[in-house]
Amino acid sequence: MTKFALILKSLLLSLALSFAAFAASPVNINSADATALASGLHGVGPAKAQAIVDYRQAHGPFKSVDQLASVKGIGAATVEKNRDRIQLDATRAAQPE
Repeated sequence: MTKFALILKSLLLSLALSFAAFAASPVNINSADATALASGLHGVGPAKAQAIVDYRQAHGPFKSVDQLASVKGIGAATVEKNRDRIQLDATRAAQPE
């Protein structure tokens, strides 16, 4: 029974880690739609995600991750919490300025 419990725990841990890796996939803030932004960024719901899309359409692509704090409803804390999840383009992850 102990061997079975160890195998079961190992499988559950593997499953949990695979979900964590999926949830942490980066979001390109210059091309993602509101649904992708809301599901990919912590503390960003549908209204804030739409505000990001609206800001991007009005001002052009984001040039830095810190520029995201210029969006109404998105503060520096939200930017910091999501910095490792944000991409500015397909090849380059967002870096602090």
